[in-house]
Amino acid sequence: MEIISYVQDDSRRRVFSLPEIQWRRPSKVRSASLTSNVFSTDLRSFRAQEVRKPVNFRTFFKTVGSSITDAGDFVKDNGKRILIIAFSVVAAATLLFGTLRLVEHHINHTGPVLLASDGGADIENLNKLMSKFALAGTVDYDESGNLLDVEISPKSFNFTQPVSYQTYKVRSGDTISGIAKKFGLTNISTLISVNDIGNVRQLAAGQKLKIPSIDGIIYTVKKGDSLNSITGKYKISLEQLLDVNELTSETLTAGQQLFLPGAAMDASSLRNAMGELFRMPISAKFRWSSPYGYRIDPIAGVKSFHTGTDMACPTGTPILAAMSGRVTTTGINRVYGNYVIIDHGNGYQTLYAHMSKIIASKGQWVSQGTRIGLVGSTGYSTGPHLHFTVYKNGKLVDPMSVLK
Repeated sequence: MEIISYVQDDSRRRVFSLPEIQWRRPSKVRSASLTSNVFSTDLRSFRAQEVRKPVNFRTFFKTVGSSITDAGDFVKDNGKRILIIAFSVVAAATLLFGTLRLVEHHINHTGPVLLASDGGADIENLNKLMSKFALAGTVDYDESGNLLDVEISPKSFNFTQPVSYQTYKVRSGDTISGIAKKFGLTNISTLISVNDIGNVRQLAAGQKLKIPSIDGIIYTVKKGDSLNSITGKYKISLEQLLDVNELTSETLTAGQQLFLPGAAMDASSLRNAMGELFRMPISAKFRWSSPYGYRIDPIAGVKSFHTGTDMACPTGTPILAAMSGRVTTTGINRVYGNYVIIDHGNGYQTLYAHMSKIIASKGQWVSQGTRIGLVGSTGYSTGPHLHFTVYKNGKLVDPMSVLK
């Protein structure tokens, strides 16, 4: 009864031991003496090893299935508690997210501007204020590039003589239209095409231009072109095309250049060459929050004319010059807050308002894409955004019509 006494009386911790047993591979003996040979007490001792079950797909899936069953039983037994915990986590996350949004709104929004008793007059002034910012501009050509108020000389339509060229060195103060007038041309796209000018704004004093004797554009022959297809597309006569280019054969080769008398660049290509295609003043992610035109004023709640388009984005987002030009005005007032005005030439001006910070300086020349300020909510504003206005010849233009 030694073992029972050990279990019942732990304080005495009586020690017992088993005889040392050693496993030894039995020799070929008769079965009758096998037991006595193997379990002999005078053999060396051994220790029992942990039993390891073989690992295979059967045992793996059996273990996984058992775990899934146990998990299902746990969910079944504690379903109500799990739902309460999940609901509490979702509610806490929603409350935290909402709190963060409220804090962000409070930090980034200036709130409504308190208007004086004559608030209606202030709203009307808001619609007119931009006209005071716009600079007077003059343009002496139409959308097709035709020069205005120019006397048409007979040689402009003399397409029976071969085209000839002369060289002109650009002087300080020259304009593309002024040069065209000087040499009796009637369309500015002639000089742009002949000289392959990508952007007229990049012309510099000292640059040399080829001046053709008549109006027209350069056309590079493509594979599959024929004289008939070219004359049909540009609506010119075959005889004039042959005479002007001194062609003795109707056979054309790809890459050959022809002068198309009387032809002009299409409006889109001309606007691109004149630098009149604006790029987005915000390159980061933004939201169109208010379009150009009549709307219900978000602060006063009355119908008013919105002079530009609004791009909502976080405070500090970089504002870029929509087109190259010279910064003519930087300042601050109660309507536009911190603002910058750029004169792009050709009658175009742009206004960038509600900035948190002005980076450009008055008189600075900026290229398209130059950083001029940071988005904010200064002035007459309910939240961080860029107010972008475009003027052409002193008149408002829908920004969406010029942005590319």
